[in-house]
Amino acid sequence: MLNKEQIKEIIPQREPFLMIDEVESYTPGEGAIAYKNVSEDEYYFKGHFPGNPIMPGVLMVEALAQTGAVAILSMEENKNKNALFGGIDKLKFKKQVVPGDRLKLEVKIIKRKGPIGIGEAIATVDGKIAVKGELTFAVV
Repeated sequence: MLNKEQIKEIIPQREPFLMIDEVESYTPGEGAIAYKNVSEDEYYFKGHFPGNPIMPGVLMVEALAQTGAVAILSMEENKNKNALFGGIDKLKFKKQVVPGDRLKLEVKIIKRKGPIGIGEAIATVDGKIAVKGELTFAVV
């Protein structure tokens, strides 16, 4: 289990844009499982939406990307590099995520060629799919 400080040793994101709270497990170059505890104090709930707070879909995707980045950037040859979006494919939003939810983030790296790769990503709340799709990344 990695806490936020240990996560920051692997990926470059920092508050308020660090979207994962802990990593349950990871295998360098293969995949990771992480969690985001969605608090009512999240900065984005002030405007998305007042009186009906819903976690923006793009931030759920970012949380998945950061989870995948843990797997990719923990590889020795990728230390101190960045993983950037190269594309998003087959993405589907299935469930709203609201304050109090614990978002489970799972990314499995399904293809890599040089600095480019694809991660199969799925986020769930209580076993129900919130979002899933494929994320293409580029290590720079």
